[in-house]
Amino acid sequence: MHPLYITIPSSFLETPRLLLKELNPEVLQQLYSSSTDEEIMQFYGLNNLDEVATEKRKFSNGLTMNNILFRHFLLIDKSTGEALGRCGYHTWHVSHSRAEIGYGMHGVAHREQGFMKEALAAVVAYGFEHMGLNRVEAFVGSRNIPSLKLLRGLGFTEEGTLREHYCKDGHIEDSVCFSLLKREFDVRKGI
Repeated sequence: MHPLYITIPSSFLETPRLLLKELNPEVLQQLYSSSTDEEIMQFYGLNNLDEVATEKRKFSNGLTMNNILFRHFLLIDKSTGEALGRCGYHTWHVSHSRAEIGYGMHGVAHREQGFMKEALAAVVAYGFEHMGLNRVEAFVGSRNIPSLKLLRGLGFTEEGTLREHYCKDGHIEDSVCFSLLKREFDVRKGI
């Protein structure tokens, strides 16, 4: 396991195959103020220094506002200590008890192995049980079949399509809007 996972304090969630290291504003402040580019690349499991520059730019532009917060988790494979990807809440409206969830794997080697489903199930539960969320939202490209399948498998409800909602790689695309409510989560969990 990368030493920064241990030396930068934050909490972990645990699933059968993953440790999910919480990434909050304080953790990222410490990471970016005390780590080299190479350490940041290894910490996140990034592929090159261009990806590090992108992450640093996002951080320096400000990841929070006074009414919108975030709570991300780094997916760490228990068996190898490798960072596989990230998931979490990138738009958390505390006063409205709702947050938008996002996720992604680093590269293709670990896709289609159930890692993200395992991680998202834990992060969704954390959101409802510890962050006080009533609603979790997700917006997915209409042609992103793996993500559409993932959200449906976790019990999210498709609410509709937002036309020309998202720009990816210079192309404007529609987003399918999904949500999961606390009461629906409780029923699925058997509460």
